[in-house]
Amino acid sequence: MAREFRVGEWLVEPNLNCISRADEKISIEPKVIEVLAFLAEYPGEVLSKEQIIQAVWPDTYVSDEVLRYSITELRKAFKDDARNPQIIQTIPRRGYRLIAEVTKKAPAAEARRSIAVLAFADISSAKDQEYFCDGISEEITSSLSRIKGLRIASRTSSFAFKGKSEDIRSIGRKLGVATVLEGSVRKAEGRLRITSQLINVEDGCHLWTERYDRDLKDIFVIQDEIARSIAATLKIALTPRESKALAKAPTKDLEAYDYYLRGRQFYYQLKIKSMEFALKLFSRAIELDPAYVRAFAAIADCYSFLFMHAGSQDIHRDQADSMSRRALELDPDSAEAHASRGVAHSLKHNYSEAESEFEEAIVLDPTLFEAYYFYARVCFEQGKLEKTIQLYEKSIEVNPQDYQAPLLVAQIYSDLGDEEKAADSRRRGVRAVEARIKMHPDDTRALYMGANGLVALGEFDQGLEWAAQALALDPGEPMVFYNVACVQSLAGRYEDALDSLEKSVQSGLMHLHWLEHDSNLDPLRRYPRYKQLIKQLQNR
Repeated sequence: MAREFRVGEWLVEPNLNCISRADEKISIEPKVIEVLAFLAEYPGEVLSKEQIIQAVWPDTYVSDEVLRYSITELRKAFKDDARNPQIIQTIPRRGYRLIAEVTKKAPAAEARRSIAVLAFADISSAKDQEYFCDGISEEITSSLSRIKGLRIASRTSSFAFKGKSEDIRSIGRKLGVATVLEGSVRKAEGRLRITSQLINVEDGCHLWTERYDRDLKDIFVIQDEIARSIAATLKIALTPRESKALAKAPTKDLEAYDYYLRGRQFYYQLKIKSMEFALKLFSRAIELDPAYVRAFAAIADCYSFLFMHAGSQDIHRDQADSMSRRALELDPDSAEAHASRGVAHSLKHNYSEAESEFEEAIVLDPTLFEAYYFYARVCFEQGKLEKTIQLYEKSIEVNPQDYQAPLLVAQIYSDLGDEEKAADSRRRGVRAVEARIKMHPDDTRALYMGANGLVALGEFDQGLEWAAQALALDPGEPMVFYNVACVQSLAGRYEDALDSLEKSVQSGLMHLHWLEHDSNLDPLRRYPRYKQLIKQLQNR
């Protein structure tokens, strides 16, 4: 029987057949609690009825009705509502999944099985290989995420410490991991020298270290060896499927790989011009390797971004659809492909299909921030506010350094009347923005989103200053105009807000839904200029 563990606020004691919280203790039938224990082994994952029955009743014929009874009894014990579940969710025609947070009391050996992969340092003489070093770190993170027995901090969380001289032990504690992988790369004339070391957060000691002097063509072999060495050091036995996944190189073409990594650098800037550069580089990658799954998914993401932020052109939506479909055809087990497909579905308002794709992406890679983040946006568009909050909060858990989710979820808390949580979330988001713009002072999205948070907290002068900086950096971007309009509206600068809103529409913004439903713009709705903008968009 499983050791005791927690499901949300409940303590589950399988050996005693009970769950408890505070002064409340509830007895549960032995087989029913075995069902719960099995679900808890795979939190967040969809488990089929057949999987559960085989695990709990391995040598007995049991009908689906017995399993349904067990799930019903668990819901009664947890006081969970099947229509609005907080603990166990039914996935029609597929099975069940435990959606509440599971906390296990792990022995010391298991507690060490968590890791953050920091951005590798560029020690090449020309200092021009940052994109390549980042790519190595990303690939190792992606490989490690395939190992079931290992919990790994997301790429975005780990990269927040890039370029900082902070103590490794401090970084590990902030990321909530027991070990940290750091390394360096020297690349020159077709040769690579990669050093890497796995460090124990508790005492700062090296658990494993290695140096690789190889040809550039061996890059994927090196990444595979590093991932396997980490698993061996942490005493994780790889399954055949995991071993096969680690050995699978993303591409056989080194030039395609280089184009892909360069494209990622531009993509993460989240600007229209940068996205167009990224698109060209990703496209070149698939010209060289027509089976490059991640490049297809990345192209789909570029087109989705352009559709959302550069005029909602049908060609961008159609390309996002076709490219994401192609990525999934090439690799149905790619979390990135499923997430890209989910975003593409959402652009066509195929919400059910989008949700299924995001669910699958999360099962394949529980650290994939984008899956939670865009899933939350899809739920928001449908008015599923409670689910939206859950997903935004989960995305924050996966990537505590992100500024977008806390600021977006703050507005939902505010719309629902929970101003205390809204203020807490805004303060958290503003702190994340401050950290972001210290390292990237040209990040206009961070500036205008942070400005919104500041103004909502009553700090008008600083908020309007950040909004002005965003406009100065990107004076022609429709999304900048729109978000500055929101900031000005919240600050009571209604005429300025209407000016900015008109400029956003004139420069290509076509999101009628945003103008009609964004609560930031409520004070503007009585103005004739606002009503004229609505008519203008309705006639496009």
